[in-house]
Amino acid sequence: MRIVITEFISLDGVVQAPGGPGEDPDGGFAHGGWSHPFFDPEVVGGAFAGSLATAGALLFGRRTWQTMAGAWPERAGDPFADQMNSLPKYVVSDTLGDDKLDWNNTTRIPGADAVARIRELRAADGGDLAVMGSPTLVRTLLSEGLADELRLIVMPVLVGGGKTIFPDDGRLHTLELVSTATSPAGVIVCTYRPAAG
Repeated sequence: MRIVITEFISLDGVVQAPGGPGEDPDGGFAHGGWSHPFFDPEVVGGAFAGSLATAGALLFGRRTWQTMAGAWPERAGDPFADQMNSLPKYVVSDTLGDDKLDWNNTTRIPGADAVARIRELRAADGGDLAVMGSPTLVRTLLSEGLADELRLIVMPVLVGGGKTIFPDDGRLHTLELVSTATSPAGVIVCTYRPAAG
């Protein structure tokens, strides 16, 4: 399974709370929902639809899983929602009890086992393992060299600080740009893969 990460990201590298004000207020973050003015169904929506079209399973950190689990089950009947709801899901968490995994087809991966278990999933046959949001998890995946594709949906906005996906491990991580798409609102979807060699 390829690990494909798709992220809304500001020009200053922030991925925190793109969807709404209450999504993730950690650190006093006050700009939740900053992606909304730039969303368009064709380019931005297409980037997510493309990720989901090749997905065999979804992988989340706890907070993103909880946000998604609170939103998608009630949207049944929409093709995108139906696919989100039907796919197998994995959530990395030490605090969610198995009795709280009420979004169908969800399996919990304890944090201490995450890297080893994700390596096993990556080695298995199947479609892509799609990751959305989940900045702490994504930082780990990038640091461990476990990301096969990184789709950055770059919004033309500066939010002045917040959570990022980029490792601060002091190591060089070289990527190859494989495609771009630009929306009328100035959003650039950049797809990267690890550079060969």
